[in-house]
Order: sequence, then C-alpha cells, then structure tokens
Amino acid sequence: MKELKHTDSDNFFLLAGPCVIEGEDMALRIAEKVVDITDRLRIPYVFKGSYRKANRSRLDSFMGIGDEKALKILKKVSDTFNVPTVTDIHSPEEAIMAAEYVDVLQIPAFLCRQTDLLVAAAKTGKIVNIKKGQFLSPMAMQFAADKVVEAGNENVMITERGTTFGYQDLVVDYRGIPQMQTFGFPVILDVTHSLQQPNQSSGVTGGMPQLIETVAKAGIAVGADGLFIETHENPSVAKSDGANMLQLDLLEDLLTKLVRIRQAIKA
Repeated sequence: MKELKHTDSDNFFLLAGPCVIEGEDMALRIAEKVVDITDRLRIPYVFKGSYRKANRSRLDSFMGIGDEKALKILKKVSDTFNVPTVTDIHSPEEAIMAAEYVDVLQIPAFLCRQTDLLVAAAKTGKIVNIKKGQFLSPMAMQFAADKVVEAGNENVMITERGTTFGYQDLVVDYRGIPQMQTFGFPVILDVTHSLQQPNQSSGVTGGMPQLIETVAKAGIAVGADGLFIETHENPSVAKSDGANMLQLDLLEDLLTKLVRIRQAIKA
C-alpha cells in the first residue's frame, strides 16, 4: 500500500472523495483539493471513489463510466498525488481486478456477510475495509473481520455507517465505535452514508447533509480512528448519492473543527 502521510500527527485518518468516479478531471480536481487541505492539517488521507455502483434503487440509476476506465483513474489519482486509494467491490472476481489498481478494498454494508467476497478480498493481500451492515449489531462484525483474518489477512478496518431505523431512516449508535475497537482493528465512521434516507418513493435515496458536521463531531468525540466522507464540487448534480454528500468547499472548515476536537480529547 502507498504509505499514508502524516501518521505521526495523532490525527484521525480520512477516507474522502466522490461517491462514484464520474470522469478523470473531476476526480483529479477533488483529490487535489482534499490533498491540499489534509496536508496543511496533517491528516492521513486515502482517496475514495467507487469505480462502479452496483447497489442502485432503480434500473436507470447511474452505475459508472466503465470498470477499467474508472479503475485507471483511481490509479492516476494515486500516482499523481502519492496517496492510497479505496474502492468498493461486489464479487470475488472484482476483488482480483480492483486489487491491481487500488490499495484498499471496501466491502459494501449489504455484502458484509458474503463469505466468498470477504475471503477473495483477503487473499489479495490488500487492506480490507468492511462496512457494518445496517442490519447488524456492532459486536456481530467480529465474525466478518474473523473471515478476513482466517483467510490469511490481518489488514482489516471496520466502518460504522448507521443502523436501519424504520423504513426510511438510519441512526448511528455511537456505542458501537468503542465496542468494535475491542476487536483490535481501526474503526471508521462513515459520516455521509449515516445520513442517508433510503427507500424513498421516488426511487432516489434522500439525505440530511445539514447534519454532517454534527455526526462527524460526535464520531471524533467518541474516539473514531477514522472518518469516511463523500464529497463533490456540486452535490446537486452528482450522479450518485448527491443528497447526502458534503459540498467540497465546506470540507476544510469541517476538518479544521474536527482536528481541534481530536486534539482536545487527546490532551
């Protein structure tokens, strides 16, 4: 894996970028902006971008620009800015393919119990970031992590992304962060997906981006090791998850506040 910068800063680390790779220019612009911010704030940074979105509400939802094309863009981001990258995978075959281009393989929340997917990701030797299913308790994630470890890979991260609450909402139980840290792996809070409002009658997921700062502050306050934040230059025209992404020009102010909170709880 490309080495994380600023690991001596005692800051949380950050996984951030667009929900999906929409094109090379947008990916490079977003990466350049986030790298500049995280370098100044000394936050270890991993660029995030999905090369394909398999879990869509409707058949006509945007899924991607082509797997190989998007993966090559992720590789270009990594090479251009000297940062590691993370992307989602959905099948064992995708694990092998994506591992040629990125540093971290992410298991979507709905697929966190898929044994063959977890084992295939583990066998690539890459770091495996497992998102907690909206339907699972924090302690149940031990078994997902165990599958990766027992397949020969101890490079595991776990991401909290909210728990199903009724039909159209998610809530974060912050007790889950220290509970999952007892497994011995870094625990990340997915701020933006935790604010989704799924299963809308329109077939397009809603969200509450006005609460991004609130959720992020709470995550840092309870000791999350890292944060996951999807960001876009103009979420209103984003091709995926625009309803809950953070507008890019708001990121620096948010991260500055979060670094202060981190420093306070570490003092």
